[in-house]
Amino acid sequence: MGPIPFITVEGPIGVGKTSLAKAISEHFQFHLLREIVDENPFLDKFYDDIEEWSFQTEMFFLCNRYKQLEDIEKHYLSQEKSVVADYHILKNIVFAKRTLKDAQQFDKYLKIYDILTADMPRPNVIIYLNAGLDTLLSRIEKRGRDFEKKISPLYLKQLSLDYDEYMEAFEEKHPDIPVLRFNGDEIDFVQRQDDLELILKQLETTLKEGVHHHESSN
Repeated sequence: MGPIPFITVEGPIGVGKTSLAKAISEHFQFHLLREIVDENPFLDKFYDDIEEWSFQTEMFFLCNRYKQLEDIEKHYLSQEKSVVADYHILKNIVFAKRTLKDAQQFDKYLKIYDILTADMPRPNVIIYLNAGLDTLLSRIEKRGRDFEKKISPLYLKQLSLDYDEYMEAFEEKHPDIPVLRFNGDEIDFVQRQDDLELILKQLETTLKEGVHHHESSN
């Protein structure tokens, strides 16, 4: 039997990661791993004062995602059960680089990140979604999370650019991991079934072509 599919959906805030991961989970009958967002006790304070609360916020996310991935490896991947997640732990570095302005704090964070993720499973297929600022803001407004109403459009725009930059670097570093890219300005897999089927078909083709199982998230 080939490697067990471990698929992650990534992209900036509001692009539709959870919606797509859920649709993939239902279509392929894969276990759905959803990131913990609402439970972060620092998030509301973070959007009020990013510099003051960035380290606490990022450490909470890192520790929780580490625990989730540890459980996924133990209870699913090692048991030959496929998983689709609405995040990749690489997002921790994308966010930390943007929010941790203090160089010493970022260095400390990076050391902890490297230790925790050294032997964590990483995906063998990534679906990368991105969209323009207007699309992201519209979708954030529609889902109506109170803490997200405080997000600065400038912060969101920069985050989107950070994601593009990081994904390009990731593809260069990991050419063996397929990255399927979709533009959220042109495709709406929530409202249009044809768009969803297009994504599912591309993913199915990629899975049939074969995936590789990796350790380490870096």
